[in-house]
Amino acid sequence: MWVNQRVSTLELFFDLVFVFTITQLTTLLAVGLDARALVQVLLMLGVIWWMYGGYAWVTNTVTLHNQLRRGLLITAMCGFQIIALAVPGAFGDDGLVFGLGYLVVTLVHTFLLAKGEGPGTRAAIARLGPLNLASALLVLTGGLLPVSPWRYIAWSAAFVLQVLTPYLRPGRIALAVRPEHFVERHGLVMIIALGESVVAIGVGAAGLDLGVPLIAAAVLGLILAYHLWWCYFGGDDTAAEHAMTAMTDPRHRSRVALHGYGYAHYPMLLGVVALAAGVKNAMHAPTAHAHLPAALALSGGVAVFLLGESWFRRILHIGRTRWRLLAAAAALAAIPLGLYVSSLAQLAALPVILAATFTAEARLSR
Repeated sequence: MWVNQRVSTLELFFDLVFVFTITQLTTLLAVGLDARALVQVLLMLGVIWWMYGGYAWVTNTVTLHNQLRRGLLITAMCGFQIIALAVPGAFGDDGLVFGLGYLVVTLVHTFLLAKGEGPGTRAAIARLGPLNLASALLVLTGGLLPVSPWRYIAWSAAFVLQVLTPYLRPGRIALAVRPEHFVERHGLVMIIALGESVVAIGVGAAGLDLGVPLIAAAVLGLILAYHLWWCYFGGDDTAAEHAMTAMTDPRHRSRVALHGYGYAHYPMLLGVVALAAGVKNAMHAPTAHAHLPAALALSGGVAVFLLGESWFRRILHIGRTRWRLLAAAAALAAIPLGLYVSSLAQLAALPVILAATFTAEARLSR
C-alpha cells in the first residue's frame, strides 16, 4: 500500500538542485549561441534528464520515511550540484568532474531503486541497473578523453544508449506508477524550469540602463513565459493525470509514463533552455536588430516546446495537436521580425501568436 500520495518537500528541494543544471545550460547556450554550444546542451541535457527521470520513478515507488533514504537522496543532490557546477566547462577542463558527479547520481539511483516497494522493482534493477551504469561509465570515460571528437562521441553514445535502454533487454517491465505523484512531480520541475526564463530576464538586464525599452522587453519576456505555462498547465497536466489513472494495465501505464514524461518532456525542457537564452540576449539591445542565432533561440525555443507538448498530448490522448503545431510554425515565422525590426518586436509577437492560438483552440474544442 502506498504511503505518500503527493510530492514531498524533500523531492521539491531535489528538483530545485536539478534545475540549477538548467540554469547552467541556459548560460552556456546564451554565451555561445552557436551550433557547437547547441550540440553540447543537447548532449548534457539528454543525459541529465534521463537520470532526473530515474529519480522521479524512484521516489514514485520509494517512500523517504527514514534517515538512510533521505541521506541517499541528499547524496544524489550533491551529485547533481557537482554536475551543474561542471556544466560550463564540461567540454573543457571539467569533463572528468562532470563524469564523476554523474557516476555518483547513477549509483545512488540504483541503490535507492533497490529499496522500492512496488512490483517490478527487482526486475527493473536487473535490467536497467547495468545499462544505466554503462551510460555513466561512457560519460565518465568521455570526461577523460580529448574533447574533439572523442568526448562528443562518448557522450552521444551514452545519450543514445539511454534512449534505447527500455528496449535493449528482453522481457517487459512495469514499474508501478502512481499518477497523482508522477504527474505532480514532473509538473513541479516544469514550473521551476519555466522560472528559469524569468531569471534570465533579470540576469540579462543586470548592469543595463533601466529605460522604457528594457522594461518593455522584461515585461514581454515574462508574458511569454506565462504563455508557455498556459500551454502546459492550462489543463493538460490535470487531463494527463486523469488519463493515466484510467489505465488499468500497469504495463501500459508504465509505457505511457516513459514516453510522455521521459521522452516528450525532453524537447519541452530544451525549448525552455533555448527560450531563456534568447530572452537573455534580447535584454542587451531590445530595440536593435537581432542576430540570427538569438532570433532562432527565441522563436525556436517556443516552437520546440510546442512540438514537445504536442507529442505529449498525442501520447496520452488528451487533446488535439493541430493548433499547437500551427503555433509552432507561427513562432518560427516571427524570426524575421527580430532580424529586420527588433528583438522587442519579436518578443511582442510571440505572446500574441500563442494567445490567439490557444484561445481559438479552446473555443473550437467546445
